[in-house]
Amino acid sequence: MRGIFAAGVLDVLLEHGTGPFDLAIGSSAGACNLASHLAGQHGRNRRCYLTQMRRRQFSDGRRFLRGGHWFDIDYLWDAFGREDPLDAVAATGHDTKLVVGTTSVERGVAEFFEPTQDDLVEVLRASSAVPLLYRKFVELQGQRFTDGGVAAPIPAYEAYRRGARRLLVIRSRPAEFPGPSRLECAVVAAALRSHGKLPHAFLRYRSVYGRAVEFLRTPPRDCTVVHVAPERQLRTTRMTRDVATLENDYARGRAAGLLAVRAWSTGASARVPG
Repeated sequence: MRGIFAAGVLDVLLEHGTGPFDLAIGSSAGACNLASHLAGQHGRNRRCYLTQMRRRQFSDGRRFLRGGHWFDIDYLWDAFGREDPLDAVAATGHDTKLVVGTTSVERGVAEFFEPTQDDLVEVLRASSAVPLLYRKFVELQGQRFTDGGVAAPIPAYEAYRRGARRLLVIRSRPAEFPGPSRLECAVVAAALRSHGKLPHAFLRYRSVYGRAVEFLRTPPRDCTVVHVAPERQLRTTRMTRDVATLENDYARGRAAGLLAVRAWSTGASARVPG
């Protein structure tokens, strides 16, 4: 649900025609936000956070205690398809290439997909399938995948590796947030011990996150980064349903988006608070 901050940033970028960008790369909620953005579906991300994603059919801790999903990704994407479909043709036919980060269950590493209109929804489902809270995995090309935020939480270096030298990075955590605690990572790794090398991905999670933060703090000399991040923790948490809280953090994203538009136009690195 913290992705509603990025939804606000992206709506402002769309309104101002900021770009063009050669590449849009994201994981989990970030990838889903980017797909709507590339499709030109202004306001869709906000609607999704305020409508389908607030429902008990999607997020229900009591169901989890009974052995079901806490986050029912299957219900969510079915609801999107019925009520507010993603324009997969526009999202994948854009001049900007969309790259989606996932985590391989068998290998425990990040794998990046360049989806087509035919497999976009499945790739996004895989990228946003939070382990444990969603009790299954998503199969792509005969292999199992899960939340891209585990192995590729901030895929800025992957963009650089692919040739990007001007980056606009949007985060839902404060700039200095170091990532999840070692204890949290160890507990989840233990719970997933029977699932391939996925536990190893969680044991590396904090260090992977830390390296990504350091890349943004001190990018290579040939790279400029406009780093958009909340100045303080969002009021929204992973499971927030309160409309006023969500709207507040969407507005914070919009305010940060206006600053990002100005910073991007200078061509220089900048830290943009939200």
